[in-house]
Amino acid sequence: MTIKRYGAEKAGAGGQKLPFARAVEADGWLHVSGQVAMQDGEIISGGIVEQTHKAITNLIEILHEAGYGVEHVIRCGVWLDDPRDFWSFNKIYQGYFGEHPPARACVQASMMVDCKVEIDCIAYKSPK
Repeated sequence: MTIKRYGAEKAGAGGQKLPFARAVEADGWLHVSGQVAMQDGEIISGGIVEQTHKAITNLIEILHEAGYGVEHVIRCGVWLDDPRDFWSFNKIYQGYFGEHPPARACVQASMMVDCKVEIDCIAYKSPK
């Protein structure tokens, strides 16, 4: 089995080297680490709408880098800082995954960084 890591050299908030890969691929499975609304090492300003768009576009960029698309996503995990943001989050999420809805879990959680949402995913496509 071949394992490929994506983005292990990237830095996070404050320019610190992160101790994990943005994604890891093995035998057609791609596990994408939790993505937040981060740009240039900092959480973007804005509410749940802006942060959801940014977190999901960050996730999709990693999928595309690895040669996957949203149609390959089979499961997402979502953490919301405030449960009152659930319906706003869902509306935006549906805009990205509506045609290819994956299985999903969504919970309220205290975040490790000052953000409103984090999302990870598992994708699969048949190995070539």
